[in-house]
Amino acid sequence: MSSWSVADIPDQTGRTIVVTGANSGLGEATATELAKHGARVILACRNSSKGAAAAAKMIGDVTVRSLDLADLASVRAFADSTGNIDVLVNNAGVMAIPKKRTADGFEMQMGTNFFGHFALTGLLLPKIADRVVTLSSFAHRTGKIDLDDLNWERRRYQRWGAYAQSKLADLMFAYALHRRLAQAGSPVRSIAAHPGYASTELQSHTESLQDRVMAVGNRLLAQSAANGAQPPLYASTMPDAESGAYYGPNGIGELRGSPRRVGSSRASMDINVAGRLWERATELTDVAFP
Repeated sequence: MSSWSVADIPDQTGRTIVVTGANSGLGEATATELAKHGARVILACRNSSKGAAAAAKMIGDVTVRSLDLADLASVRAFADSTGNIDVLVNNAGVMAIPKKRTADGFEMQMGTNFFGHFALTGLLLPKIADRVVTLSSFAHRTGKIDLDDLNWERRRYQRWGAYAQSKLADLMFAYALHRRLAQAGSPVRSIAAHPGYASTELQSHTESLQDRVMAVGNRLLAQSAANGAQPPLYASTMPDAESGAYYGPNGIGELRGSPRRVGSSRASMDINVAGRLWERATELTDVAFP
């Protein structure tokens, strides 16, 4: 695995894969390689015109579908109109943005990054044959799940704290889904991945001076989106990618490099908090997993 590259992706012919947020960045890079290797790829994008522009650059069988993870009505409509698939890649996300609300009143980062993907996965799960891949971040290590204020209604809003909470929630969800699937005897796998430090559009949407700072970091330190997509591509395609595992880059600090299995914070392993988070997500989204 230490020298793994996209050239090692097995033939994906006959497989249907949904990639959320596939119109740019990691999602576009992931979808591009999946299509190139024979998969039928559904680009699930909030902005369909940007999705179409991304699809026009791809080689293979790609379809653009509208999906706004910040609106549960859109999530339900997408799930209702989607047939059987092999893989769901929960990639889309927002990072360190000013305080905003989703259509359902959730804090935007928690709503898009976690609640939207939680609902989408639950609604699509009966149609998924192989695996669910959920993207987290090394930022999860600074995250804290506040079960009494998941949507920052009482706390003073902190854009990076909200992002870290959402990415910790994603990772805990991936682990919890693995436990549920294993207990049920399901062959479906739940796998988590993170891209390391990759240059994407996320770093230019904070609507603050941090955009300029991160632009410098992108030029000096970050790897490309194509390289950052390697861990999620490994998790999405490789037969030996393990359910319940977390994959990231093998370089120093997990900032860059080839994909390998990586560790995660003690908080991400808290089964009690994960169970209570699952209950809250079920209540808030009104999506019960089969």
